[in-house]
Amino acid sequence: MTHPSTATICAVATAPGTGGIAVIRVSGPLAIEVVARLYVPLRSTLKFAEQAANSVSYGHIVTHDNETIDDVLVTVFRAPNSYTGEDVVEISCHGSVYIQQTLLELLLKNGCTLAQPGEFTQRAFLNGKMDLSQAEAVADLIASQSASTHRMAIHQMRGGFSHQLGTLRTHLLDFVSLIELELDFSEEDVEFADRSQLKELVVNIEQHITRLADSFRVGNALKNGIPVALVGETNVGKSTLLNVLLNDDKAIVSDIHGTTRDVIEDTISLRGVDFRFIDTAGIRKTTDTIESMGIERTFKKIEQASIVLWILDATSLSEHMEWLTDKIYRKSEGKKIILVFNKIDKITLEEREVLDQLFANYDGERIYISAKKRENTHLLEDALLRASQIPEIHPGDLIVSNLRHYEALQKALAAIRRVSEGLENGLGSDFLSQDIRECMFHLGTITGQISNDEILGNIFSKFCIGK
Repeated sequence: MTHPSTATICAVATAPGTGGIAVIRVSGPLAIEVVARLYVPLRSTLKFAEQAANSVSYGHIVTHDNETIDDVLVTVFRAPNSYTGEDVVEISCHGSVYIQQTLLELLLKNGCTLAQPGEFTQRAFLNGKMDLSQAEAVADLIASQSASTHRMAIHQMRGGFSHQLGTLRTHLLDFVSLIELELDFSEEDVEFADRSQLKELVVNIEQHITRLADSFRVGNALKNGIPVALVGETNVGKSTLLNVLLNDDKAIVSDIHGTTRDVIEDTISLRGVDFRFIDTAGIRKTTDTIESMGIERTFKKIEQASIVLWILDATSLSEHMEWLTDKIYRKSEGKKIILVFNKIDKITLEEREVLDQLFANYDGERIYISAKKRENTHLLEDALLRASQIPEIHPGDLIVSNLRHYEALQKALAAIRRVSEGLENGLGSDFLSQDIRECMFHLGTITGQISNDEILGNIFSKFCIGK
């Protein structure tokens, strides 16, 4: 494993730009020494280098010419009891971009190096302050935009996922040790590992890994937003509905057919669940080359969506309804389809009853709305939440949302299934040992017990600078 650099790093840890305050983080063996050259504490007889761990003091940051740059609060964390496991100093200054840049320049001139994206968290991982899955959860926590994604990230960051994986690996290690001991006594034909207990363990682990892997469908949807495609003929109100749902004029609305020729996407949160709405080009028979390209993109987006909102004009059903139904249903196989009859403010109750009769055999949900007048749009939101099939996430629930973790779980699952098959077929100890160790390997890559520089570099490069 790569060891932490001996360099002392610094970066602005708060969001870029001007704000009320900004925090500059310094970490490394010279963190306290470097800041001591620039910081003049007030109301204290102690030198800064003697400041107690986990304490805050007030003072000035000054240049070598004794020019005051700003009044600041300085917090000291001493190794190993800090975020990175190193000496860490955090300088809270006013949020002027000029002040932030000047402080960074002073730190760099006094021996610091500018931190790379994710370098603080990478040092925390390398110094044993957190494992790799917890480190990745830090980035997820920063990016969380809903209650569900926040709960997933906070539970993973606190080690819930790591604890479960660690328990699985420990059980496997105990058995593989006994199995490999058998290899040393192969001539005596003895068994140290109870095969019936091993079978029971393998079944339990296979079920556990399967549950974790299956949770990725929910976790991925919560993390990236459940994709919802708005489809239908031209001029049925798809773009108007998108604007209503987003509460923004995102899409161009016009009475001219074929206005939307490209895909428009945006995400909103409905009661803690993120939905990624995709407004698509209207589906119709056309000879326009560019519009035809837009319609082809519509079909591709239908295939990628989890939920399809089929928007129909309640005032005038298509003369190509059979052709349209065939097109949409073939592309929407296995997906939730919600029929949305728009423009109900322009039809009578009797005409609505006729629509009910025409679609009586449709076993999905039917919603009647007026997007333009925002009528019944709350019913559509209710239908979306039902169609999402997202269970309520409670504190402590373990949901996998990271693609790297999911892929590792799939490989671990394949390995443990080979162990199960090997036990049923009386496979030799050497082959059982190999498959058990492979399962352990893939579980270990999730938490970083087994890692390499390429994987670490890829993970931490996606972090923001200062974290």
